[in-house]
Amino acid sequence: MTPPSPSKGTALLRTHDAGTLRASDAGTTVTLAGWVARRRDHGGVVFLDLRDASGYVQVVVREEEAHHLRNEYCVLVTGEVRRRPEGNENPELPTGEIEVATSKLEVLSASAPLPFPIETDQAASDDVRYRFRYLDLRRQGPASVLRLRSEINRVARAAMARHGFTEVETPNLTRSTPEGARDFVVPVRLQPGKWYALPQSPQLFKQLLMIGGLERYYQIARCFRDEDFRADRQPEFTQLDFEMSFVDRDDVLAVVEDVVSALWRELAGHEVGEILRMTYREAMDRFGSDKPDLRFGLELTELTSFFAGTPFRVFQAPYVGAVVMPGGGSQPRRAFDAWQDWAKSRGARGLAYVTIAEDGELGGPVAKNISDAERAGLVEAVGAKPGDCVFFAAGQRRTSQELLGAARNEIARRLELIAPGSWSFLFVVDFPMFEETEDGSWTFMHHPFTSPTPEWRERFAEDKGNALSDAYDLVVNGNELASGSVRIHDADLQERVFETLGMSREEARERFGFFLEAFAFGPPPHAGAALGWDRLTALLAGVESIREVIAFPKTGAGFDPLTGAPTPITDAQRAEAGIDAKPEEPALPGQPGAPGPSDPTN
Repeated sequence: MTPPSPSKGTALLRTHDAGTLRASDAGTTVTLAGWVARRRDHGGVVFLDLRDASGYVQVVVREEEAHHLRNEYCVLVTGEVRRRPEGNENPELPTGEIEVATSKLEVLSASAPLPFPIETDQAASDDVRYRFRYLDLRRQGPASVLRLRSEINRVARAAMARHGFTEVETPNLTRSTPEGARDFVVPVRLQPGKWYALPQSPQLFKQLLMIGGLERYYQIARCFRDEDFRADRQPEFTQLDFEMSFVDRDDVLAVVEDVVSALWRELAGHEVGEILRMTYREAMDRFGSDKPDLRFGLELTELTSFFAGTPFRVFQAPYVGAVVMPGGGSQPRRAFDAWQDWAKSRGARGLAYVTIAEDGELGGPVAKNISDAERAGLVEAVGAKPGDCVFFAAGQRRTSQELLGAARNEIARRLELIAPGSWSFLFVVDFPMFEETEDGSWTFMHHPFTSPTPEWRERFAEDKGNALSDAYDLVVNGNELASGSVRIHDADLQERVFETLGMSREEARERFGFFLEAFAFGPPPHAGAALGWDRLTALLAGVESIREVIAFPKTGAGFDPLTGAPTPITDAQRAEAGIDAKPEEPALPGQPGAPGPSDPTN
């Protein structure tokens, strides 16, 4: 039977939100609107769970009025609120003491068969959920995350207002700036052959606002980076971006700390307290990461001096380090083989190890190759115990420490060392100013407008490998949540930095002419930071992927499962934009004809 259609002129007004009704409303007549979440038939009577944005309420309908209703029909219901019969209450629902006895029910719109069940704990695959994201958002989990994100914006804006910041929008159509990734570019129809670039961040504009005398700027900014696929990245993302004049590093970190403290206090019920600080070098030496997770111990031990005279050629390296896996000595051989595969998947040749038997005897391949003196002193040197396993990395300092840092995190995961619901907050400061590229040249580690620390301002060009920048990160539970720096405000210093990077004065003027020109007009000392809004929301929401906190996310390859974007443009559009050659347009992952399945891990 065809369901009745809504009558013309129907007033789609409800008197109450479904999830707000309580026992105190018993005896009142209400009008509700929402979707049929579930139906249960009980001999002449049908019980419907009606869902709207506020929650659920049970609605009682006579069978003859409800026989056509199916899940996700959108309905308008009028009826009397009454207490449920004793023993039929549902303590799992805020509305569980009452139900609505329907006197009138109208179908506002019918629903086709669903591509996946909405009211279930077993979610569909990511490809299906994001293809029908509008249905996925009817589920309580995804919907609550977007509402949480709105609350995060509210709390943050209040915190920025307390600090006297002005919210300013900066352009999305601009010119290319060096942010470490490729730009998305937009052809300009009125000027054929010329292109806008979408901003990788508002970096130059917020510094210009400081030169403009605004002194305290912020925005919740959209940013765009055309990066190769990396897990948990999106081509467009959001950050809380701010800049301050006449301040130093401590002033900026105080604002970051206040914003984060307000968010965690109000939305997670957690007092952050004063945030610990650690230098980049200390973080790498102790934890093998510039974003260490401090919710568990397991620090790295440097053994370069210990193995200075070793006969083992693998350990005859610029750096040798180790991390202990408590109780790991009892792992079977196949587990150690799996560790080798794990290390190789990270680009390493393997992961050397030693096991320590209960009687203290060392086992494993490494134990056979080191000297008697090294075997005798190793357990004490690394702080291990009988039954433990020691993993080693040897080679260049940074790559070896990063391997051990990753092993440290993997050990914590496998041994379940992280207490659920725990938090760790850390400021990492004094980052290297430059890093060497594969071809032997040097590039900036943060961006080229980052100031060296005071002690390195006059000599950074003389010792690029050790020069430090006045840059800083906020790390939460092993995630980089904010990044920023004190900026260069002196034109001569900025020019020396460009020269150190191998950028000629002409090239600098060509790329940043409008920006460098502003430096001639009394720029103030300034500094700032940006908080990654997607990752911050994911942490507060307790979800693993930032896709879950974005209304309409893309896959790792930049494919939009909902709209099918990106898509080819027509010849007419190409002609209008002044694009002559038509390149080949291979199918993206997730589209028909694409090689292999789309990647759902981002």
